[in-house]
Amino acid sequence: MSLLNFQIRGEGQPLVLIHGLFGSLDNLGMVAKPMAEDYQVISIDVCNHGSSFHRNDMNYPTLAQDVISVLDHLNVKQADFLGHSMGGKIAMQIALSFSHYVKSLIVADIAPIAYPAHHQEIINGLQQVELQIVNQQITSRKQADELLSHYVETPSVRQFLLRNLTTTDGQLHFKCHLQNIANCYPQIMQALDPNQSFSGDTLFIKGGASNYITAEHSEVIKPMFPNSRAKIIAGAGHWLHAEKTVAFNKIVKDFLNR
Repeated sequence: MSLLNFQIRGEGQPLVLIHGLFGSLDNLGMVAKPMAEDYQVISIDVCNHGSSFHRNDMNYPTLAQDVISVLDHLNVKQADFLGHSMGGKIAMQIALSFSHYVKSLIVADIAPIAYPAHHQEIINGLQQVELQIVNQQITSRKQADELLSHYVETPSVRQFLLRNLTTTDGQLHFKCHLQNIANCYPQIMQALDPNQSFSGDTLFIKGGASNYITAEHSEVIKPMFPNSRAKIIAGAGHWLHAEKTVAFNKIVKDFLNR
């Protein structure tokens, strides 16, 4: 059976980090590094992302099982889990389906609800970049950024997305599998099963300037995660761990050391 790509830092109680859509385990590096001073940090590349295997199925029960397979491979019986965005949904699904593996759960700026499709321009732009690379009309990151700017206005978002570009034998290519992600995008936007619940300690961290978690979502969150609490990082958007790293890491450490 295929195993997700993972990286381990530090020693101690295991802490599993799961990145968001179009990310990789490197995206949570600013969390992994300081946490590795006190924990065994297991950073994971979700399937179709980073250096992990490719598969045209990304429903959340399957993505959760992928992570559990890594823990079984490492003989980890229980861990704390932290997931951002799509990774937060995967972490929630793990807690709902495999609760005995979960000591505690931290969810960064996502709720267990269905979200409307809002990444289509990004997907279209990345697919155009990939097409131009295949046709050898794009041979540099600068050219890729220029084309992507027609689809994605914010430079920092383009910079994040283009971290998926790598070079092998002088040839640019994407590490993530864009076609599989595009095909599976409706699955990624789906809600988690509201009839499942996890009674363990859970923390939701919301970016104050993000609308991914709203007050109305508490009606869904509380029955599913009855022992949950929330923290808001003022002035942070959806990428709260990158925008307010010190504040984010303090909240995580305080929760884990409670």
